[in-house]
Amino acid sequence: MSIETTPSRNPDDPEWERLVAGLQAEPADPVGDLPLVPEWTRDADARKAVARRAVRRARRAGRRWLARQRTDRGHVKQIARGTRRTHEWVVGFHGVHVQATAHQAHLATREARAAARRARYTLMPAQREKARQFAERAETQALAAIQLHEQARRKVRRGRLLRGGLAYGTPLIADTVAAVEFGGIGLAGGIAATLSVAAWIGRKPQTEETWDHERRSIGDGDRLDEPMLNQAYQAAKVIGGDQTLTMVMPCMLTADAQAWEAVFDLPGGLPTRKALNATEALAGAFGVAVQQFHQSRGDREGRVHLRVSLQLPFTGAPIQGPLLAMERVSLWESVPMGVNLRSESVWTSWVERSGLFGGEPGSGKSAAANDLLLAAALDPTVRLYLADGKAGADITPFEPIAAMYDTDGNPERLLEILTHIWEVEVPERRALAKEYGSRKLTAAMAARDPRVYLAVLLVDEWSSYGAAADRKTREECERLLRLIVQQGRALGIITLAATQKPDADSVPTGIRDILSIRWAMRCLTPQASDTILGQGYAAAGHNAQDILKSQRGVGIYMDGEGAEPELVRSYYYDDDEVELILERAHKLREEAGTLPGSGPSLADRLRERGTEGQILAVLVDEFTAGGDNVDWLPGSVLLNALRAVGLDVTPERLAALVVRSPADKKKREWAGSLVAGYPRALVFDTAQQLIERT
Repeated sequence: MSIETTPSRNPDDPEWERLVAGLQAEPADPVGDLPLVPEWTRDADARKAVARRAVRRARRAGRRWLARQRTDRGHVKQIARGTRRTHEWVVGFHGVHVQATAHQAHLATREARAAARRARYTLMPAQREKARQFAERAETQALAAIQLHEQARRKVRRGRLLRGGLAYGTPLIADTVAAVEFGGIGLAGGIAATLSVAAWIGRKPQTEETWDHERRSIGDGDRLDEPMLNQAYQAAKVIGGDQTLTMVMPCMLTADAQAWEAVFDLPGGLPTRKALNATEALAGAFGVAVQQFHQSRGDREGRVHLRVSLQLPFTGAPIQGPLLAMERVSLWESVPMGVNLRSESVWTSWVERSGLFGGEPGSGKSAAANDLLLAAALDPTVRLYLADGKAGADITPFEPIAAMYDTDGNPERLLEILTHIWEVEVPERRALAKEYGSRKLTAAMAARDPRVYLAVLLVDEWSSYGAAADRKTREECERLLRLIVQQGRALGIITLAATQKPDADSVPTGIRDILSIRWAMRCLTPQASDTILGQGYAAAGHNAQDILKSQRGVGIYMDGEGAEPELVRSYYYDDDEVELILERAHKLREEAGTLPGSGPSLADRLRERGTEGQILAVLVDEFTAGGDNVDWLPGSVLLNALRAVGLDVTPERLAALVVRSPADKKKREWAGSLVAGYPRALVFDTAQQLIERT
């Protein structure tokens, strides 16, 4: 069957009209030009999803715009750059030619003046004529140079006026007309248009491209996520461009919204040290300061714990310590020492430990040492032995409750303190340990026996004592301190050394190596930081040189329990708070009867121990009457004191009772003569031995 397509001879044929109408009707979309709109996009949830996507894109665009403003591509810098380029175009470079013509005119004028002077003072007629002609030519050249200079100046001035009128006059006229015609809106629009033109002129920086809209960093306000993490570690050359980190804990903002944290594993075969050694490069990749960036080792090799603070940590007001709210402290338990980066309180057990605090002056060592001393003061059973080599006032408030102290930086007094601890405290504690059949004193023993207690020895600025002492005294002090640290640890003697200059002269190497708790405040060099923490810690990312001066009381803290060092800020107690705590400590010790001198005196206990005790009691009274500064008395003075109370003691008997070494028998000057005598420390040690023996 065929369909006729030629026009019908009868235009009124209805069948023809039906066929033609069907053939000529166009479909709604014959070639599919209209977009295909899925059915699912027409409901409310789809519209909300599209709106959320639009908001997210707008937020990202806003962040990118803000990030761009900090670079050379920022609009403010573009306007400034365009204004500067416009001004340079107006001024032009022709000023150099003006300066050149001015220089030539100056030289020609000087030569013409010199030629005229020679012509004036030439005596020979022939030579005078030649000189006159030369002077005229020089004058002509000078006038020509001056005229050339004036022409150059006029030309440059005319060009600057034309360019200045075009560059400055055009926008000024346009803004003025807009302000007259449309008021404030017109003026604002004119200014906006002028600034837009300036930004367009300065759109290209003079240096290479420095802004990348794809670059994201925490310093620019972006969120920390896995792509940023990989990009930063690749940029710092910790991992290769084709390697990625394996996330153990996703990137999360801390509960206080002060830092980003993440835990991840490095690619196989890469040690943790490689990441720890790239601290500066990683901080730059994240767009933050080195002080805001902190890494630590995980529980296995290759695992890294990352924390990036949004602001510089520990730069606010000092942190008030919890000891103000504690009525009493037991030093057998952990005590608060400071706050770490996670705003967690750091509690440390000092039992069977010793410490070294170091850092430059003003870094906060005294405040850090006070955390231990004030806690020890609030334990009424703890004895305090304090020595300050710099003769400062840091330990002066503790004097009323200290068993022995030195605030004058006197090496002889330090030797007396160390000798007492080694010859009195250590034997007593060793006897107690043997009595209990134990190698050390414990908290369980202290709970049952009041004779078991802790003692704290603070030696501040050992180098000052060493500089003021003679060689023999210095070596003896060093020997005793080493013995006390080594053997006193298990016997309840806690030793703390603090120094401003952490080196072998400040704290001898043999002593420094056995001090377990370390706190490195701000140091001037990585070597000084390693002196406190141990060799290699600075290279592993724990460098106290990175601590800022504004971060007082902040240091890298190593608690001696094998944990990774961390940044900790010590608690701070001002003078009024220290006085308040020490008043409470004094009251506790007064109630417990542990204040120095609160029990029977040494002399009273000696008098109960026969004739020898009575003799030693008189000697102790004689030294005590002279004050703590009396460290030696002649034998004649002591014998006279004995006769005054009715004890007829010969010099031989006194020498047999208080046995002196050859060094102790050395004569000293007294009242203008060299006489033999007895050291205070020897008399008191003999008295203590008699009490222990009987």
